[in-house]
Amino acid sequence: MKIGRCSGILLHITSLPGKYGIGDLGPAALAFVDRLVASGQKIWQILPLGPTGYGDSPYAAFSSFAGNELLIDVETLWKDGLLTRSDLSSLLDISHAPVDYGRLVNRKLPLLRKAAATFQRKRGNKAAYREFLARERHWLDDYALFRSIKAVHEAAAQAQGGGVSIWNLAWPVALQQRRPEALEDWRASHADEVESYRIQQFFFFRQWEALKAYANRHGVAIVGDLPIFAALDSADVWAAPEFFQLDKHLQPLAVAGVPPDYFSADGQLWGNPLYDWPAHRRQAFAWWTSRLRQALRWYDMVRIDHFRGFEAYWAVPAGARTARHGRWEKAPGRELFTALQRELGVDLPIIAEDLGVITDEVRSLRDDFGLPGMRILQFAFGCGPDGRSLDASNSFLPHNYVENCVAYTGTHDNDTLVGRYVSPEGDLPADQDAARRELALVHDYLGWQPKNLCAALVREILRSVARVAILPAQDILESGRETRMNTPSTLGRNWSWRLRPRDLKSKAWDRLQVLCRLYSR
Repeated sequence: MKIGRCSGILLHITSLPGKYGIGDLGPAALAFVDRLVASGQKIWQILPLGPTGYGDSPYAAFSSFAGNELLIDVETLWKDGLLTRSDLSSLLDISHAPVDYGRLVNRKLPLLRKAAATFQRKRGNKAAYREFLARERHWLDDYALFRSIKAVHEAAAQAQGGGVSIWNLAWPVALQQRRPEALEDWRASHADEVESYRIQQFFFFRQWEALKAYANRHGVAIVGDLPIFAALDSADVWAAPEFFQLDKHLQPLAVAGVPPDYFSADGQLWGNPLYDWPAHRRQAFAWWTSRLRQALRWYDMVRIDHFRGFEAYWAVPAGARTARHGRWEKAPGRELFTALQRELGVDLPIIAEDLGVITDEVRSLRDDFGLPGMRILQFAFGCGPDGRSLDASNSFLPHNYVENCVAYTGTHDNDTLVGRYVSPEGDLPADQDAARRELALVHDYLGWQPKNLCAALVREILRSVARVAILPAQDILESGRETRMNTPSTLGRNWSWRLRPRDLKSKAWDRLQVLCRLYSR
């Protein structure tokens, strides 16, 4: 889809309302598309769709190619005759909001396995399933094997009082190393379980493709999210260890992170294995081409997380407790994006998440390939050289935006506008003083003290020259910090916020439509 001057909403699928414990690909997703259309929005931006594990982060998925089974709509499975009404009722007492991932996994995954078993037994035309298997075989068999093996060893680890069972630590060496005889033995002894994971992916793909088609028919483009790094505990790393910096025991030599920044004084220690870029270069970046091609089947545009890592990445020694003592290592970004253009077309529909430590080299990489960057309003209100007045040269201030960028009030990693500016809190007096100083700078920039500061800041984004403006749903609804999606470098209570059904009926959507019409979005 060709995207001109427009606006959209950032809301992950998990945050949709519904009665089955988590937002999913069913009726609530279609209703949200209708809500976007009615309020004049042309874009729905979501977070990564991959299957999540420990910590529930969509940025640490079990696969770069698979979909999250928890997002499958069970009502569609019921309509297809794969589940009963009583099956569905077992999910009704799970919290509607926020998402309770522990209970959800224990309740929903058995239902999905039951639906897959019923599908496997049913006779009839399965041409669509056979076509799916053929089309996705480049990753699907490895993923199904990985999940099957992981499920068995994770259950054993939990029975012994342990927790997460990571493949390169807890599995038998023969399976870690993918010895052919060990894999064949597993396929034979766990054939039904492996097939179940394949079928569940078929359910996901069929439902996702239907939702995307519905959105596109109604003039809504889907902007997806592609993490730059793969999770260590993933089928990606297990199936292709040669593309990652691992030692002979399949342990990371170094891991990914970022140096100390706005979000964390110790930096962020992500723990992902780093790419063996010479190995990717020898294969003409085929793994990356396959990964992006898959993403562009799912989405109309792709936001690539941590874009600066394609120019240079922060490498932290394996075993380090913080990211403070990493170092910058060069990455072959120009070679990679040239290869992607050669295979996927010159006009790559990519948004570069160019936040963090951004150098002239990163800007050049972004601009030379014509990729729009991101401007975050919450990063705009810092002091200038005198330590008191607003730094008017800050690139995140709306008057400094360029047309080829995507403007946000905040991302999934930020507090909401209300949480940050209307009801700021802090554990220490210094935090509260800093919040008051920042709020004063916001008022200085606006030139007045509006009664509704959140609405005034939303207006600043929409009226800017940025071709695309994306607003988190929380900022449209003027929700507080209790609706924050994620706090970086923390565990617990992240990724769980959900809309309430009444939120979709809020007058805020009508006000948004008026503003978008006013500012030609």
